[in-house]
Amino acid sequence: MAKRSRAVAAVGILERKPNIPRTIVLGSLVNCADNSGAQVLKIVQVHGISTRLRRVPAACVGDMLSVTVKKGPVDLRKKPMHAVLIRQRKPYRRSDGTWISFEDTAAVMITPEGDLKGTEIKGPVAKEAAERWPRIANAASIIV
Repeated sequence: MAKRSRAVAAVGILERKPNIPRTIVLGSLVNCADNSGAQVLKIVQVHGISTRLRRVPAACVGDMLSVTVKKGPVDLRKKPMHAVLIRQRKPYRRSDGTWISFEDTAAVMITPEGDLKGTEIKGPVAKEAAERWPRIANAASIIV
């Protein structure tokens, strides 16, 4: 029988993170879905992920990323910034049994504290990203 962790036994049942496939790898170009001025973002780093040696880190919906602006105003380009992935094209299964995929892969730029750089979000936002980032949920027009 497997040995239970003391932390889990002390706290009770921990909330389970949704099992979303990590398909957006480093170097991927994603659309910017807010009105900050940036149009295309390049993923430089995925925050909070530790992988096996020589495995390329990958991201999924709701992950915080470090990005650079590839297409947009000159004052935003060539600087590392933070972003959160809000949509992914790869289908994934939710815990209620439904499958969901989006038309594109998109992210919104945020400050290191978690505030949005833009004031509105274009297009739908995945429910997993909205639950994890309440400020994104407030600015979203559609949550799917």
